[in-house]
Amino acid sequence: MKLEITPEEAVERINTVFSHAWMVRTFLKHAPEFEDEAELLAIPRSIFDCIRAVESAYVAGDTKRYLKRVKDKLRRLKEVSEDLDEELPDISNHTNFQQAALSLRTCVREIEGILKAVDEGKIRTDETS
Repeated sequence: MKLEITPEEAVERINTVFSHAWMVRTFLKHAPEFEDEAELLAIPRSIFDCIRAVESAYVAGDTKRYLKRVKDKLRRLKEVSEDLDEELPDISNHTNFQQAALSLRTCVREIEGILKAVDEGKIRTDETS
């Protein structure tokens, strides 16, 4: 299935994916296992920073700036997801943590797919619709 969307639709899809990452961040931030661990708190803090870094472009409706910022922040979000995967065995094997890690990995993959479609020119514009 080809992913063909407008740049504005790409922004909305990514923004929706970020809402899922935000919920992972909220769960981790408030988990007792994270509360007293500065190193672990860096994970939800980084998720927060990535999402907030693109927020002003979203609010302004600046599609080009939003997509550029997402590209700039994706590497960090991916690193944070990998950090969570690495730390997970030492944190907890509870399903909530496993699902949080899976959700964050999925967020990264979804954003990568949307950005790949943008980079490959599989985005409809008014001129090509």
